[in-house]
Amino acid sequence: MFENITILDLSVPLAHQAASEPFPADVEYIDHEQGSQQMQKLFGMTPADLRYSQGGGWAIEKINAITHTGTHVDAPYHYGPISEGSPAKRIDEVPLEWCFAPGVCLDITHLRDGDEITVSILESALRKIEHTLKADEIVLLRTDADLRIDSEEYFKQPGLGREGTLWLVEQGIRVIGIDAYTLDRPFHVMKAEFEETGDGHNIWPAHFAGITREYCQIEKLANLHKLPSATGFWVSCLPVKIEAASAAWCRAVALVPETSE
Repeated sequence: MFENITILDLSVPLAHQAASEPFPADVEYIDHEQGSQQMQKLFGMTPADLRYSQGGGWAIEKINAITHTGTHVDAPYHYGPISEGSPAKRIDEVPLEWCFAPGVCLDITHLRDGDEITVSILESALRKIEHTLKADEIVLLRTDADLRIDSEEYFKQPGLGREGTLWLVEQGIRVIGIDAYTLDRPFHVMKAEFEETGDGHNIWPAHFAGITREYCQIEKLANLHKLPSATGFWVSCLPVKIEAASAAWCRAVALVPETSE
């Protein structure tokens, strides 16, 4: 089924103190010299006893990070304790079939910071690629924000609202991804609108739509601009199995069939 494919990395690293994270991770790198000290203590040995490595030990890393750091999958529980009237799925309860499925990439790079990805915009993007959504496809929203990930400009992006999110889920879509920090419009836009109107409906509407209709999202994707076509590929975004968590890191990739010249 997957012979002659190219694997395209759609993920960003989980990096130490990344500028693209409001809540950045701390990564402690333990090198081979430090690992040797750990092994000496564990096994009651001297460096000379580590014969294969000439005294060197293992290299490991210690990470202090929220599960929403880097490229990650949000479970329905992230949005609230209840989804569609039942207990919301945690990340270890999300069906793996949701996270390994044909992909559809919608180009919305013409939108500006704070623009809402409306139903009409989604329908227009689908018409341009002559595609009708099928149940269980993974929809990827291309903004190209990932090309600005090391700058403050990264946080300037369009995003879904409640109506667009619910419309996608009503088409049978279980997973929606975006190559930006958040699926919603950016925090600074939602905050400004709330301060102006006092209307709490402006806060996190795409995420909170998951209380009404069950879905997952992939945030902080990358390289959607490298996909050779809008359809005809598969997406794998299998999340790390963290017990009872609201999200988990993933190594999202696209499986793209190779075409003969």
